[in-house]
Amino acid sequence: MPQPDLTLTPAGPALAPRYRDRAPVGLRHGDGPTRTPRNPYLRLFTLPGTRAFTAGNLIARLPMGMFGVSAVIMIAAAYDSYALAGGVTATGMAAGALTAPWIARLVDRYGQARIAVPATAYAVLGHLVLLLCVHGNAPAWALFATTALTATAPNTGGMSRARWAHLLKGDRDALHTANAFEQATDELCFTLGPVVAALLCSTLFPEAGTLAGAVLFLTGVLIFAAQRSTEPPVGPRTTAGSPLRVPGMAPLLAVFLATGAVFGSMEVVTVAYVDGPVAGPVLALQAAGSCAAGLLYGRARHTVRLRTCLAAMAVLMTMPLLAASTGSLLALAGGLLLAGMATAPTLVTGMGLVQRLTPAPQLNEGMTLAVTALLGGIAAGSATGGWAADHAPFAAFGFLIPATAATLALALCAATMTITGPPSTKLVRVSGTI
Repeated sequence: MPQPDLTLTPAGPALAPRYRDRAPVGLRHGDGPTRTPRNPYLRLFTLPGTRAFTAGNLIARLPMGMFGVSAVIMIAAAYDSYALAGGVTATGMAAGALTAPWIARLVDRYGQARIAVPATAYAVLGHLVLLLCVHGNAPAWALFATTALTATAPNTGGMSRARWAHLLKGDRDALHTANAFEQATDELCFTLGPVVAALLCSTLFPEAGTLAGAVLFLTGVLIFAAQRSTEPPVGPRTTAGSPLRVPGMAPLLAVFLATGAVFGSMEVVTVAYVDGPVAGPVLALQAAGSCAAGLLYGRARHTVRLRTCLAAMAVLMTMPLLAASTGSLLALAGGLLLAGMATAPTLVTGMGLVQRLTPAPQLNEGMTLAVTALLGGIAAGSATGGWAADHAPFAAFGFLIPATAATLALALCAATMTITGPPSTKLVRVSGTI
């Protein structure tokens, strides 16, 4: 049986199995050797328990792209008001952004299974109560009050990334691949979720999307939480306070905030520009480009600086603007595909920095803060993009907003972060704090 290699961890030299770049013959099981796949993504799932927790997390994550669209369709059908539907869903998003870091802190302190299951059950109950209120034509204030009950939903993507960070500790290349896989999964779920929700609501009944999402969410979290062998151990109590106090975290979250504005504004201005049933498929091309680029980036042996990723995104976000200026829908589709290719590598690199900056006992909270910053940026970008769409002096004017937001993210990174290198860099220095 081959001996594990010595690998350098933050705590010093330690024994750790390094399946990366190894010979194709691995550990023996039974009568013959087991061959290690050459594909880095397949190698991830040779680790015991990874397939089970990933399957559960996929089931739980798909409803995250379903609930918003389902609520809009459900409320608009019952109350004949998209303004009310948008206000209720925005309230739920805002409440979730406020509570998510606290839920993540509890997960870090008491463990994923112990917190995620009751938190999910409470959030699912909130969605079901909202469904009953809408079905019974309850007063509008009841909808706003009820949607706040859904704010306890745990960050399933963050918990999955925390498991990979725990399992792949000391192997930065494998962790980079895992982060790329998780980002591609996010793109896939947020692309398929609205499509599934719209299909269910239109073919069955308006409440079908919310009902199916609630069932999938609870089922997925139960499967995920049952995989105790891969759950990160609860760390010792820390008096360090919020990860926001960690040097470098606040500037990085500001970059995430501006990056979120790119996504939120691009969605709104694209829908407004296309203004038809093909808006969804055209917009999905951006997510498809991001998913493909993320998977390719995860296979790369060398990663790049966050500043380089943001510079590429700033350039590529001008492609939809140029394409829309031609008036060609086909050109816009191609521009969105190209623009999406900068998204996943940027988020993968940014999440890698969050993992490196955040103390291990607070990893879920740190990644949830990053997601909260993204959601805040998406909300701000959606509002700004909607304003631009209504007051556009020319058809392609709205596409200036995501291009500007991408440039702002690059400027924030360049102004505050002096070292934003690849995972081989041992320290991230932030101007004025280290």
